[in-house]
Amino acid sequence: FPQTFDKILIANRGEIACRVIKTCKKMGIKTVAVHSDVDSSAVHVKMADEAVCVGPAPTNKSYLNMDAIMNAIKQTGAQAVHPGYGFLSENKEFAKRLAAEGVSFIGPDTHAIQAMGDKIESKLIAKAAKVNTIPGYDGVVKDAEEAVKIAGEIGYPVMIKASAGGGGKGMRIAWNDEETREGFRFSSQEAASSFGDDRLLIEKFIDNPRHIEIQVLADKHGNALWLNERECSIQRRNQKVVEEAPSTFLDPDTRRAMGEQAVSLAKAVKYSSAGTVEFLVDSKKNFYFLEMNTRLQVEHPITECITGLDLVQQMIRIAMGYKLQHKQSDIPINGWAIESRVYAEDPYKSFGLPSIGRLSQYQEPLDLHNVRVDSGIEEGSDISIYYDPMISKLVTYGKTREEALKKMEEALDNYVIRGVTHNIPLLREIIVHPRFVSGDISTKFLPEVYPDGFKGHMLTAGERRELLATAAALYVAAQLRSQKFLGDLSRQWELCVELDKGLHMLGVSRSGNNYTVSEIVENITSLVTSYKLAASLSKHMPEKVPEDTSSILRSPMPGSVVAVSVKPGDNVAEGQEICVIEAMKMQNSMTAAKAAKVKSVHCKAGDTVGEGDLLVELE
Repeated sequence: FPQTFDKILIANRGEIACRVIKTCKKMGIKTVAVHSDVDSSAVHVKMADEAVCVGPAPTNKSYLNMDAIMNAIKQTGAQAVHPGYGFLSENKEFAKRLAAEGVSFIGPDTHAIQAMGDKIESKLIAKAAKVNTIPGYDGVVKDAEEAVKIAGEIGYPVMIKASAGGGGKGMRIAWNDEETREGFRFSSQEAASSFGDDRLLIEKFIDNPRHIEIQVLADKHGNALWLNERECSIQRRNQKVVEEAPSTFLDPDTRRAMGEQAVSLAKAVKYSSAGTVEFLVDSKKNFYFLEMNTRLQVEHPITECITGLDLVQQMIRIAMGYKLQHKQSDIPINGWAIESRVYAEDPYKSFGLPSIGRLSQYQEPLDLHNVRVDSGIEEGSDISIYYDPMISKLVTYGKTREEALKKMEEALDNYVIRGVTHNIPLLREIIVHPRFVSGDISTKFLPEVYPDGFKGHMLTAGERRELLATAAALYVAAQLRSQKFLGDLSRQWELCVELDKGLHMLGVSRSGNNYTVSEIVENITSLVTSYKLAASLSKHMPEKVPEDTSSILRSPMPGSVVAVSVKPGDNVAEGQEICVIEAMKMQNSMTAAKAAKVKSVHCKAGDTVGEGDLLVELE
């Protein structure tokens, strides 16, 4: 490795901090971790050579606390900072402060961050650089009424989004004037809380598009490359869930056209470092510039798999002033890579509402060939309310897409996570879904495939039989082992097995280590009565009466109350906002399920609430 920095501070946490530390170690560079007080025993802290606490748990007091991070740099003598993604990675103020202290920022310079970080300016630069852009209003929208006027001119549907935004925060789609007003209010609140900047813009919403992005790499000497595309269409709430490289949809000509436009945009802002240009691609393969992310992306590992490049190593070399080592003709597409984002969230609630807890059991499927897991947690780690609920990025690689998908199935099946609710059931269903397997996807994939929300795997008749037989055989084997059947010399048993609220009478016979299970249609009375006990007693169990969710409003997840819009005695209309809950930097509007009178209010702005906590009762 060429001589670069002696010591790098990583201004981030979790999996991306661990990812950067790995490459630094490989390059012989010392590392400094920063952490909040609740993260003091986190994996990234243990991995680094030194660690500095930069404040309490809330991000604005720790991982976004520039003064504390600048102090940590001085204290440790770090010569460069890698910001990862999120937090301060696209903050031009932070990059400026580092430059003033003579510390290298491992990313582009402040001019590029500013130009691309502002969605209004970036669109104008993209137009000038002959990059295809989406029709819209080139300017900041002043208020909700102006938003309605502009939306009328562009034509519905429109997308209202935060100018400083990213990560799906501060974005709303509006199909009419009413939704535009509401979207304007919500987006500006969310943008202010996530980015400290409430400026919004409006553009035409491209219905049913694919989200395909191009990875670029540029040095400080005017050289730039495109490293192929990543297909990121499988999303929920504008956040990616499954990504792959390459895309099944692009032909070599479209790929080259997108790559060349991405590079011309990078050159237009004198970009240096790794960056990503995101495009929306419609069904006719027209592509439109969405935004440029001036940082390392979450899903960079799939590009590393198919190109053989270590992007973090490239970023460090570029920051040191070295020229790119490769020419465009050197960049291959070798094989296929798929990434599943494993989150601590409940996939049965709007495809994933955050879940918190401690990982009581945790085992990554690393004994499988061609599997990579980027994570920042271990058994015993806490998934807390303060940070992104990502557990890991599970990446599989193969010579073909089919091979990579098969490997992903196997990896998901061998991944052990206990203690928090996680989204593996959803990931597992996506990757075997016929539409996904055939490559027929768009950003609407999840709502289209699961219009009523994700309900889990639906058992086929064969799977039901297999499950019943396995349960019955395992039960008998366990009973025999624990000598419960001592003195019971029969080789046959009758069991009652409950599956999905249905009861099944099964006959089990054993010969050596083989068990034969058959379903008993008629209930034959025999001497073996004790096993029916379970079934007969269940009749006397009190049935849980489902609560009337239309009059009781509970928090769908742990978080804090941002606003309460009603008081006891108020009359509310169906769909009217009652309160707003914020969790993991995401705002959720809680609305009335019916027109009613407010009976009681159990929360106020600023309260911390847990999942299932009572918020408001209606009469």
